[in-house]
Amino acid sequence: MLKFTQLNDGWNAEPNAPDLQVEQDGTSLGARFRPNRFRYPDFKNVSSILVRFESCEIYRITSINDHGWYDGQCRFSGLAPAWGEFYEISGDSRDHLDATPWITLNGIGTRHFHFYFRDEALEVKALNWSMQAKS
Repeated sequence: MLKFTQLNDGWNAEPNAPDLQVEQDGTSLGARFRPNRFRYPDFKNVSSILVRFESCEIYRITSINDHGWYDGQCRFSGLAPAWGEFYEISGDSRDHLDATPWITLNGIGTRHFHFYFRDEALEVKALNWSMQAKS
């Protein structure tokens, strides 16, 4: 059975143009994007959010968007609580149901993180994560 734990409490990505950028540094992976200033006014002076994944084993960016998720084309449609959030997934995440190839970073982390953006989703298997607001 799959379990989704939402990790983004009090913050999120900009819903229309998050401008996701990923940066590799050894076995660390950084995901930088614009914050949702509309829903979270505390981020009005924040230019970007950086989510860093430590000891990243693998990651991929899939092409699933909100239309595909709501139309049942995502392997987590009807299972994940909501579109557009950042989750840790526990259980059989059925990775084989998405043909997008993984990028290997050779870390040792196996926790499964999944972040839905407007036009794509970031999937990461890593040891841990942290979030930092950048002004």
